[in-house]
Amino acid sequence: MRNQDIEDLVERLAVELGRGLSLEDLDGLLLAYSANQSHADRVRVNFLLSKRVPADVSSWQLSHGIATAVRPVVVPANAELGMLGRICVPLLVRGFRVGYLWVQQDVAEQSATAILAQLPEVRDSLDLLATLLLDSNTAESSQRRAREQQFLNAAEGDRHLIEVVSEWPEIRQRGPWQLATVHALTDVEQSGSGPGPVPYDPLAAALVHRSAGLQATVGIAGALFTAALGTHAVMLFQATPGRSGHAAVLERYTAELAKRTGAPASNVVMGISESFASMRGLPMALRESKIAAQAATVDPALGTILDVRGAGVYEVLAGGAANPEDSVYYRLLRDSGGASELLPVLELLYDNDGAVARIAGALHLHRSTVYNRLARVRKIIGADPLAGRVRLELHLALKAARWAGRPRI
Repeated sequence: MRNQDIEDLVERLAVELGRGLSLEDLDGLLLAYSANQSHADRVRVNFLLSKRVPADVSSWQLSHGIATAVRPVVVPANAELGMLGRICVPLLVRGFRVGYLWVQQDVAEQSATAILAQLPEVRDSLDLLATLLLDSNTAESSQRRAREQQFLNAAEGDRHLIEVVSEWPEIRQRGPWQLATVHALTDVEQSGSGPGPVPYDPLAAALVHRSAGLQATVGIAGALFTAALGTHAVMLFQATPGRSGHAAVLERYTAELAKRTGAPASNVVMGISESFASMRGLPMALRESKIAAQAATVDPALGTILDVRGAGVYEVLAGGAANPEDSVYYRLLRDSGGASELLPVLELLYDNDGAVARIAGALHLHRSTVYNRLARVRKIIGADPLAGRVRLELHLALKAARWAGRPRI
């Protein structure tokens, strides 16, 4: 980290504002602070000594919305904590947060109005500070980016790089391996734009996923390497029969994304490939893990952690261009005006081997209602939806309709 540049800028900002400042990362760790302050409250003194925000102080700060804010937030005084009022300035680069700058009110100040009036005058310095924080992130180092690109190119089939990657110390002789694709569609990505007026930037998104992948795998036995793109991360694990390590990584990954984007991540899933004993199997493993992640995204019933062999018909659909529109029965039901009631019943019926009682419970319907809807289906399509070939056609069409909405990763 370019600590000196950051520390010098924080000190210069403190002089310009005439106030004491402290800079922390997204985990509440102290990165820099100014020496310029007429009075420091108990919270500031303890923070400078311990280098970490205490849990009770963090809870008070978070309760005022700093984790999702894109503009300065007034955090009022808290006598019980020994805390004067202060302003939290979220530091963002291209829509993604990289840290927080704290400006403490003086003892005599009754409000934060004066501080808020000063901040626009130092906007350029605040933007520079955010950029320095982004550049200092280990996930953004040139060496890290180069290694990730080598790994991703190897996974795409570059034979030379497959040999190069196979000799990396963290990978060599540690097989068999499994590849995992972790896909996470954040609220920022779903809307197509960053928070506030800042446009969404895929390069910044890639850094967010890269950082989340690194943090999520730290200390996890068997997690060997991670690489990231704008919508997902690719992770190499030692092959294991259990999934406790994978579950821990997924939970931490979700938390890291929420922390960095300021918005909760949804549809966070992990697709896992078959195990492979030679790194020459890396490209096939990438394809398998992507299919599993895509299947888990479009069909939540499959779970958030999915091995490719559990993807079922979606693995078949990935090999071709199946189109639900090719089914006359599907088109008749879709255009019937009752599709929203009939299609979910049919899909659950097929997925659960015709167990009407289970389907009625899942949809909170009476069993007679399920039977009535099946009768409506029969009338609309002019055939028995439980007959072998009709059932196969409709079930495949329903899954093809889901697969059409998969994330392109």
